[in-house]
Amino acid sequence: MARSLVIVESPAKAKTINKYLGRNYTVKASYGHVMDLPKKELGINIKRGFEPTYEVSPEKTHVVEGLQRAAQKSEAVYLAADPDREGEAICAHLAEVLKPTMAAKNGSNGAGKKKKRKPRRGQEETELRRNHIFRVMFNEITPRAIRAAFEHPMSGLHVADPPPIAVQGVAPFLAVRIGDEDDGPFPQPSAVECGARPGQ
Repeated sequence: MARSLVIVESPAKAKTINKYLGRNYTVKASYGHVMDLPKKELGINIKRGFEPTYEVSPEKTHVVEGLQRAAQKSEAVYLAADPDREGEAICAHLAEVLKPTMAAKNGSNGAGKKKKRKPRRGQEETELRRNHIFRVMFNEITPRAIRAAFEHPMSGLHVADPPPIAVQGVAPFLAVRIGDEDDGPFPQPSAVECGARPGQ
């Protein structure tokens, strides 16, 4: 029987959680964020509502490749980064880089080329569930809390149907990250480009 892959942020946390979950799970670390805005360009499409374009960070390529190999051998992937703004963004990016691997493994349509436009929220949730990519959350690292997170997700549903990645949690991270990038050596958008009317 294939194990399920659980991804947390730090290797220390991975080691502890692995002891609590048992041998049916493999717990690995993402070592924080795996994707970021491009370093050689702005990576923000102003005309499409400041839509960011992320890429795998060069220093995290080997981490992502390792997680993809682990996912290939796994029955399901559980994203277990911290339940905060940073954690939600990490999970969203992990889902993005692991979805093609799980789609190819499960024979779903997500294994092809990347779409120019991201799927709508409902479509994204359906794709993640179909490709066996789930989100679990816990506020403390204890055997009881960890097991409860997998047995009883926030929605109260069974572990096979846990809540999707919280889009509302990713949005604040995007605002901060884009704001950081906006302080760089790139031209600032005009008020008109931002949607404001002249004189406002």
